[in-house]
Amino acid sequence: MEIFLDAGSWVALLTLTFLKIVLGIDNIIFISIVTAKLPAEQQPKARNLGLTLWPPQLQTEGST
Repeated sequence: MEIFLDAGSWVALLTLTFLKIVLGIDNIIFISIVTAKLPAEQQPKARNLGLTLWPPQLQTEGST
């Protein structure tokens, strides 16, 4: 439990949290740009598919 008292741990946690938020927003923007090139009737399905497949990517990101 001493890890919670270390300032370096809090800085690292905040840095990682900030990066996850920024990269998440980046992924959402990317998905919206790519799906905008599809026909209008396919856009909602592609957007939902992209957002559905997105979280497992983040979980495997730290394991490599």
